Amino acid sequence: MRGFPRTRFNALYFASMPPSLDATHPFDPAVLESPWEYYRQLRAEAPVYRDPHTGIFHVASYERVLEVVKNHEVFSNRFAPAMGGQAVVDAAENAELADLAERAYPGVDTMLTADPPEHKRFRGLVNKAFTPRRVNLLEPGIEELANELIDGFAGRGEFEVLSEYAVLLPLTVIADQLGVPRTDLAQFKRWTDGFTAQLSGLADAEGRVEAAKRILEYQQYFAARLAECRESPRDDIISDLVRARLEDERPLDVPESLSIIQQLLVAGNETTAASIAEGLLLLVQHPDQQQRVREDPALLPNLVEEVLRLTTPTANMWRKVKQDTVLGGVEIPKDSMLLVRFASANRDESVFPDADRFDVTRANASEHLAFGHGIHFCIGAMLARKEMLVAFRTLLARLDGLRLAPGYDPPRHKPNVLLRGLGELHLAFEVAS
Repeated sequence: MRGFPRTRFNALYFASMPPSLDATHPFDPAVLESPWEYYRQLRAEAPVYRDPHTGIFHVASYERVLEVVKNHEVFSNRFAPAMGGQAVVDAAENAELADLAERAYPGVDTMLTADPPEHKRFRGLVNKAFTPRRVNLLEPGIEELANELIDGFAGRGEFEVLSEYAVLLPLTVIADQLGVPRTDLAQFKRWTDGFTAQLSGLADAEGRVEAAKRILEYQQYFAARLAECRESPRDDIISDLVRARLEDERPLDVPESLSIIQQLLVAGNETTAASIAEGLLLLVQHPDQQQRVREDPALLPNLVEEVLRLTTPTANMWRKVKQDTVLGGVEIPKDSMLLVRFASANRDESVFPDADRFDVTRANASEHLAFGHGIHFCIGAMLARKEMLVAFRTLLARLDGLRLAPGYDPPRHKPNVLLRGLGELHLAFEVAS
């Protein structure tokens, strides 16, 4: 897929009377930056909607999103082949991309882009790394790491949230779990950016080449780590994958292992980092809510859920329709592509009253769909919640007066169809006495 059609900045989108759904391109930069009015229109006018610009069906209401993610018999996660068609075109048009594709391991469906029974088999291989007991044992180390990161900028009075805190915390944790050295964190972040650029649907030709280079580097690095663990297994996830056997007793091959590691690496840091950063922005923008949490730390778990609901870092995800079907009264032909809009469902007023309001005491905040639902519920959800809880708890305990640092542009999001996260966020503070 070359990426979605680019449109000029739609200034009308922010007018008091938004344009009709048909007149709004869903991947307009303005809509990607602030999609909330578009989501409200979808939920009110067409919770299941075929976009005339792309032919993609958008599913926007909580009820219909839940219906889709519960029904893998009709709505398949095997969307990778449909999304990968552009790779063939790119390789034909670009010799550098063709060479990179020739040198890379082939992509395979394991967890995110697989359906039962393959999905269950692969997911079962890594479940034990994310059990409640394993995650709870990690908490002291996560807290120690959070304090170390804060020590690095506490004397300056301001910091860039993503590069100095929100990214490094979950990235270090997942690197430790994989069994790879912390000295390579910069490379892991670089490769994560390559994967997210590929997922964005918006990369230009140069961006697609750069993403392919980074993904090849990732494959070469972790193929070498897999080989090392075959020779000398350790107590880490990579060694677990080397020792694993599928139901037919065969070991995982390298492409299968690389696919699983990729998903753990990207999901294990990109989305959690986005939620930590946006959660801090919400607290800065709503000082009354920040004060409530400071006065009553027992609200921290609910803060985490409310941040996940409002920020929904995996804002959207694909499904491919396996047979002619009807959803919400709308006929959808076989092989259609659906964009499941989790971020819209999480602001559905029929489920979350006053849904756009940030409320750390919201009674049903945990009913959000930020981690999906059903068989594809995020395998790392418990770890992400723990990391967010520790990140907020530690920062609020040590820093007072959190506010936007002066002299910087307003925070904006990286353009991406599936993932939503800030590009950067600069905050000022005083050290708590």
